[in-house]
Amino acid sequence: MSPFKSSTGIPENLAATLCYLFPMVGGIFFLALEKRSRYVMFHALQSLLTFGCLALAHVLSGAVPIIGMLASALLVLIGVLLWLVLMFHSIQGRWFKLPWIGHFAEKQIQRM
Repeated sequence: MSPFKSSTGIPENLAATLCYLFPMVGGIFFLALEKRSRYVMFHALQSLLTFGCLALAHVLSGAVPIIGMLASALLVLIGVLLWLVLMFHSIQGRWFKLPWIGHFAEKQIQRM
């Protein structure tokens, strides 16, 4: 556990976990409020991008007959698994990066 508190006053590992617990809303909330913890900002952006892409893919899969239903079910399973894995790593204070999205989020946070 990390003793460092984010600028919101919450321990940074808890703040990062909240980004995933409330997928899109948590990411937006902590990106808007966090000023100093790169750890929290990284997880907020990774959460927003990950679950935003999943939501977009879910909507697009609805436009495809038959196969779209299967793809939608698979996306739900992937979303739940990602949600659990990302919360598990963030509460333990790990910089767990997803392929592509995690690297993109890290580059964006370095620019801030």
